[in-house]
Amino acid sequence: MTKEKANIDNAPQDNTIYILDTNILLHEPFAFLSFKEHDVVVPMTVLEELDSIKDRRKDVSRDARVAIRALEDTLKDASPEQVLAGVKLPENDDAHPSGCLSIINDYGLQQTANTLSFNENDNRIINAALHIQKQNPNKKTVLVTKDINMRLKAKGAGLAHVEDYRTDQLIDDIQFLTKGYHQFDGDFWQQIKACDSETDGRFTTHFIEKSAVPLSYMNEYLIDEDESFAGKITGWNDEQISILDLGRERLMGKTAWGIHPKNIYQGMAMDALLDPSIDLVILTGPAGCGKTLLALATALEQVIERGLYDKIIVTRSTPEIAESIGFLPGTEEEKMAPWLAAITDSLEVLHQQDESMSGSLDYIMDKANIQFKSVNFMRGRSIQNSLVLLDECQNLTAAQLKTIITRCGEGTKLVCSGNLAQIDSNYLTAVTSGLTYIVERFKDFPGSATINLNGVVRSRLASFAEENL
Repeated sequence: MTKEKANIDNAPQDNTIYILDTNILLHEPFAFLSFKEHDVVVPMTVLEELDSIKDRRKDVSRDARVAIRALEDTLKDASPEQVLAGVKLPENDDAHPSGCLSIINDYGLQQTANTLSFNENDNRIINAALHIQKQNPNKKTVLVTKDINMRLKAKGAGLAHVEDYRTDQLIDDIQFLTKGYHQFDGDFWQQIKACDSETDGRFTTHFIEKSAVPLSYMNEYLIDEDESFAGKITGWNDEQISILDLGRERLMGKTAWGIHPKNIYQGMAMDALLDPSIDLVILTGPAGCGKTLLALATALEQVIERGLYDKIIVTRSTPEIAESIGFLPGTEEEKMAPWLAAITDSLEVLHQQDESMSGSLDYIMDKANIQFKSVNFMRGRSIQNSLVLLDECQNLTAAQLKTIITRCGEGTKLVCSGNLAQIDSNYLTAVTSGLTYIVERFKDFPGSATINLNGVVRSRLASFAEENL
C-alpha cells in the first residue's frame, strides 16, 4: 500500500476501521460501500455538513443528496443502538464479506489534552478518529479524506494512519499517464524485423510483429525520432499489429479552417479530431500547446465545411461557476461568457482574416450554430449529432465526466481537453483528476484517441515561461 493511498484490496486481513470525511462522500456518494470486509464510520459532523450542502445551489448538492439517501437506505431498518454499534453493509462479492457501517456522535466526545479544539468541523472529525484509534488499539484506524491540510493536521494530532480515497485512481504517478502515441528511437523501419503490407486506394496498412509495440492499444499513434514514419494502430491479434500508414508529410499537411499543425503532436491531434469514426478525443498538454484552438478549428471545419454535425456545444469546468452563475445577468450564453473567454479568444484568432465577418462571436455562432452551455445543465440531456467541446476538464472528477460523456447520443463527438498542471480543485491532484481517469479508462476503446500535445506553440514568451518558471 503506497503512502496516503486507500488501496482496499491490499489492506490487512483483520478488519480496518475507516473514518470518512465529508469530501469523500461528495466525491463518491457510495464510497462507504467500497471498503469490502472493513468497517466504515461516518462522524455526525459529516452528516451535518452534507445536510448544509444538499440545499445549496451547487452541482455538488446533488452528490450530497445522493450520499444522504444511500446512507439512509443502509441504516433505515436499524435501531439507534445498532447504528452506533455498526450495521452490516451489503455484500460486494463472495470473496469479500462486507464490514459494518456506523455513525459516531463526535459532539459527545470528551475533549482531552490529546484532542484538537472542537470549534472546527475538521477538528471534530479528527477527534473522532483519535477516539476510535484509542478505543481499538488492536485494529488499524484510518481517516480517509481528500483534504491535504486535514491529513497533515490529523498526523500532527497523533493519528497513525491518514489516507486519500483513490479507488478511482488508475496510476500512481502522472509520468505513467498514457500519451496516446509511442515514439521509436531512430528509424522506425530499422527496428521492424518482418512486415506485410496491404494497399487499399490511398491507404496502406502494415502488419508487424506484436513484440515491436508490446503495450499497444487502439488508435495509438506511432512516430519515430528520424521523422521518417507516422502511423496509427488499427487492430491486433496474438502475433501481429495492424498499422495504418498515415505518412508523416500527409499528417503535417492536414488543415482545418485555415489552421495547419505546427508540430507532429498537433498533426496527430488533428488526425483524431477530423476522424468521424472516433467518438471521443482527449487532448492533454501544457498551456499554449494548441488544445483549444485545434479543437475549435476542426469543429468549425466539420460543422460548416463538411456538414458532419448540426452544431457545436462548448462548455467548460470552473470551480466557482456553480454558485455564481445564477447571480449573473442575461441568458445562459451571456452568463457563461466570462469563463469562456479562452474560447472566444480562439474564435477571434480563427476569423481575424475574414473580411466578411461583421462581428467575430456573432458571426461564428450563427454560422456554426455554436452554443455555450454550463456543465451544471448538461445532466439529464441527450445530445444528438453534435460536436461537444469540453474545455478545462482537469477540474472534474471521474463521476462528473461520466455524467457528461453519457449525455452524448448518436452521431455526437466529444472532445475533452485539459492541462493537468493547472488543477484548481481543492480535492483533486494530477493522478486523481477525472481527466487522468478517462485517459486510462478509454485507451482500449476503439472509438477514442488520446494525444498529449508536447510543446508550447503559443509564443516564445509562453514557451520560455512553461519551461523555466
